[in-house]
Amino acid sequence: MTVVTGSSGHVGGNLIRSLLARGREVRAVIRTDTRAIDGLDVEVVRADVLDPESLVRAFEGADTVFHLAALISIIGDQGGKVHRTNVDGPRNVVEACLKCGVKRLVHFSSIHAYEQAPQDATLDECRDFVPGRAPAYDRSKAAGQRAVLSAVERGLSAVIVNPTAVIGPHDYKPSRMGAVICALARGRFPGLVEGGFDWVDVRDVVAGALAAEQKGRPGQNYLLSGRFRTVAGLAKVVADVTGTPAPRFVSPLWLAAIGAPFVEGWCRMTGGFPLYTRESLHALKGNRDVSHAKAAEELGYSARPLEETIRDTVTWFRERGVLPPASAGGASASST
Repeated sequence: MTVVTGSSGHVGGNLIRSLLARGREVRAVIRTDTRAIDGLDVEVVRADVLDPESLVRAFEGADTVFHLAALISIIGDQGGKVHRTNVDGPRNVVEACLKCGVKRLVHFSSIHAYEQAPQDATLDECRDFVPGRAPAYDRSKAAGQRAVLSAVERGLSAVIVNPTAVIGPHDYKPSRMGAVICALARGRFPGLVEGGFDWVDVRDVVAGALAAEQKGRPGQNYLLSGRFRTVAGLAKVVADVTGTPAPRFVSPLWLAAIGAPFVEGWCRMTGGFPLYTRESLHALKGNRDVSHAKAAEELGYSARPLEETIRDTVTWFRERGVLPPASAGGASASST
């Protein structure tokens, strides 16, 4: 039996599909949202990473656990929810794994767990964890990873994967990046900012995690990166695929930083979600050279071109009716 926490998420839904395609018996752990797994031949168990007893029930009889449940945040610790989910959650998961005799844990951390500077040096698994002044989400992912490594010292066979910014199909909620791609495809994105990130296909992340389960060394972690592009470069790829022009205005990071507190304050008053925040701007100043050489050598990992990822993602959103169909010339009819 293979258990997947965070089954309702973007990566979780893709992982479960890959597991089922390999003939695996899957138990999907969710809290409430089932959109990502509706119609799939899985056992659904409702549990919460903050409820240790529910995890023990969910992990009973499991050989392997993939722990994906996390709270991504670009708006701080959210009253402690980020820390509880991303730090206390992994602690509860490893305890449940040890109690239930789970043979293998694959823990999903993040590239955000690592210090991005120095920018002129390749970022790999030897880089230090983020310092205490880092954004709350980054600190939480580093602390959660430490919790898993501590359990390895107690005999748990655990391996860790660190994806970069994930995009791709089967994005049902959608994710924040899925929403950005849809907004760009509709011509509804008001402007861009400088900076960029390493973008990776969700299907490559899943393949890397499955390889880590089989080949990864206990106590080791593997960066699963893809291709670096600026935000403007990403928008151009979306424009090339859809035919919808990318926004022309690209704000310098310093100017966006001045406006960020006002954007955040306005969204707090209106109940909306900010287009960008001080934390998201911090992420866009990340390292441009994230190496997946270790994953390639030990796991056989590889990353497909970003253009293929965007094309497949747009196609999937069109098939779901989220985006308008492609025009006769192959590009999407833009809507206003």
